[in-house]
Amino acid sequence: MVGVPAGSADGARGIDDVVRRLRAIAAGLPPTDGVAVFNRMYLTVTEGVRTGLGGFADPSAVAELDVLFAGRYLLAVDAVAAGRRPPACWRPLFEQRADPEVHPLQFALAGMNAHIQHDLPLAVVDTCRRLGREPEQLEDDYHRINGLLAEVETAVREQLMPGPDVLERLEPMTHRIGAWSVGTAREAAWGSVRLLWGLRGQPSAARACATALDGAVGLLGRALLLPLGLREPATGALTAGTPVAGLLPVARSRPATDGTRAGR
Repeated sequence: MVGVPAGSADGARGIDDVVRRLRAIAAGLPPTDGVAVFNRMYLTVTEGVRTGLGGFADPSAVAELDVLFAGRYLLAVDAVAAGRRPPACWRPLFEQRADPEVHPLQFALAGMNAHIQHDLPLAVVDTCRRLGREPEQLEDDYHRINGLLAEVETAVREQLMPGPDVLERLEPMTHRIGAWSVGTAREAAWGSVRLLWGLRGQPSAARACATALDGAVGLLGRALLLPLGLREPATGALTAGTPVAGLLPVARSRPATDGTRAGR
């Protein structure tokens, strides 16, 4: 398995530090690596948050959330680099990152699934505890982030979706991943925030809830990463075992537009 450069969250003091760490991870991975595909997309989002901080009602809270949120992904990276198992939500991506029968778009969505549906609600709760806020005080800014994320998701799908000559052969994948969206995932994550916050006075119940969430998100990740199982086509243009990732261009970061005020 390809190694992952350490991306420790220890000592991360701001978004600039997070951006540096994400860039370091990107520099140490081959572009077709599944983790690299997600990391490029996540770097784009993080840079958009940094650019748009002034447009939030509570920039300091958004910056704190961004660092705590990123820290959970970076800790998963650290765990794998040290030979330890990452949280269940991240295992599908790290375990299948080199599978040539998994499409790059699947890698991107599986990473978003783990980070949004598991890491985000825990990071929101952590931010509220650290800053002495209620989740409702962060809710408006939480939803302001959706603009950037929708833009990035669209860009990722456009850049990674194959052309019409290959698309027909990947029809099972398009049905599988077409039902997943950032907006739906973030709404579910906010529901988890409310649940976890309501359990803050019951540590055992909160831990059980977080563990169940971790496992459930991991199961969805495995579904998103089911190998395509390509069979040899009549034309011979694409044979079984051909790395699907090699058919597509590498996703590249896109800066947020002037009108975007974003975060995660």
